[in-house]
Amino acid sequence: MTSERVVLVTGGNRGIGRAIAERFVREGYRVAVTARSGEGPEGTLTVRADVTDAASIDAAFSEVEASLGPIEVLVANAGITKDTLLMRMSEDDFDSVVNTNLGGTFRVVKRASKAMLRARFGRIVLISSVVGLYGSAGQVNYAASKSALVGFARSLTRELGARGITTNVVAPGFIETDMTAELPEETQKQYKASIPAGRFASPDEVAGVVSWLAGDDAAYISGAVIPVDGGLGMGH
Repeated sequence: MTSERVVLVTGGNRGIGRAIAERFVREGYRVAVTARSGEGPEGTLTVRADVTDAASIDAAFSEVEASLGPIEVLVANAGITKDTLLMRMSEDDFDSVVNTNLGGTFRVVKRASKAMLRARFGRIVLISSVVGLYGSAGQVNYAASKSALVGFARSLTRELGARGITTNVVAPGFIETDMTAELPEETQKQYKASIPAGRFASPDEVAGVVSWLAGDDAAYISGAVIPVDGGLGMGH
């Protein structure tokens, strides 16, 4: 099913965000992506935005609205990591990751919700991580920012659920991206051994779940956490 709905994917210039944007383009949506640098995939409108800066987000949204119309589907995907063990983690290592991954989500969702409330329709998808619920040594900052998205989505569902707006969380596990490709072969082998599916996911497998949540078939699903992790985080 194709849709003319307007989608915005934050951090849509690479990795999972790019795959999500490509999927929506293929399905006929009108797609914009935010990027700090680089360009989104073919068929998308790329706007510059820094998710730590509300004025920058407002300008980016205004640009999308002027070109494509009000945003009906928001995928909050932009995120960073600054991995290190807690004892070595600086205040900035912690604050900058939380401010981008959680604060950035707050800012883009707040800006998007205005038009969704007016339209009495909205699909908000927050990209979390298996690490948010499973934990990972050296990622106290990242895991905290990603698990916080669950409480965010569930609280928002209670606030906006009666207005035709759903908010869900997708929690990817290990995905075939540039980042995992750089891991030593031995490390990749160890990771794959811990995943019941025995392999990493393709970015498009995450994109498929996001696009399903954005569609009409998922209208009665809100406040859910959907793992796309090959069984790695079962029960978490």
